[in-house]
Amino acid sequence: MTSSQKPFNRILLTGAAGGLGQILRETLQAHATIIRSTDISPMTPSRGAHDEVISCNLADKAGVDALARDVDVIVHLGGISVERAFEEILEANIRGTFHIYEAARKNAIKRVVFASSNHVTGFYPQDVELDAHVPRRPDGYYALSKAYGEDLAAFYFHRYGIETVSLRIGSSFPQPRNQRMLATWLSHADLDRLVVRALLARDVGHSVVYGVSANRDRWWSNRHAEHLGFVPLDSSEAFRAQIERQPKPATDDPDNLFQGGAFTAAGPFGD
Repeated sequence: MTSSQKPFNRILLTGAAGGLGQILRETLQAHATIIRSTDISPMTPSRGAHDEVISCNLADKAGVDALARDVDVIVHLGGISVERAFEEILEANIRGTFHIYEAARKNAIKRVVFASSNHVTGFYPQDVELDAHVPRRPDGYYALSKAYGEDLAAFYFHRYGIETVSLRIGSSFPQPRNQRMLATWLSHADLDRLVVRALLARDVGHSVVYGVSANRDRWWSNRHAEHLGFVPLDSSEAFRAQIERQPKPATDDPDNLFQGGAFTAAGPFGD
């Protein structure tokens, strides 16, 4: 495929130094002439004209606005990805996501792929199947910031016509690490498939999709996101025997009770 055949000229990728950002920084090159990668953490130098590296704190509104210039679409992974004190979450995840959408509005960008999280429904028990229409039950400050991001995405669609696909990402690692992840695992290859469909699907409005592979045990249905055309091809089943040799968590362990696992018991902070 030549650069002239790629669907986008420039994709802005935030959080590009993180674990998933590093994966997408490579795979998205197939879909854009230029990947503009940004993070506050150090990144390897630019690898040529197809790769722009810009350090930016998402709490810096003017800096984020500059990041979005000459950009076709935004893949927004940036922010704190674990449970932390509210003040930390506020700057990176809440204020930063607001700045992303303001930058999209000012620069006439009409598509954002937003890394939400399965933790926005983390306080549901593990024996309940969920879809995108169930009431949210955030399991911490991190999850609250992602719920805010989903509402922000809906607002910017209805008010300004900026489309978003909110990805409620499960557990995206090279392989599942524990019993809970047999249900929540999203392979890196399926992550790439999901993000590509979120970028290319037509007329998404504000769509919410759970980012999960084709695991045998699944807590989440994507019945309301079939228009995206996301078809996961991997499964955690190949790792089941290895995981089941691990000691079983106690019956009252959050990893055994709630879909959000340990996030439901993290904090409080600063007491």
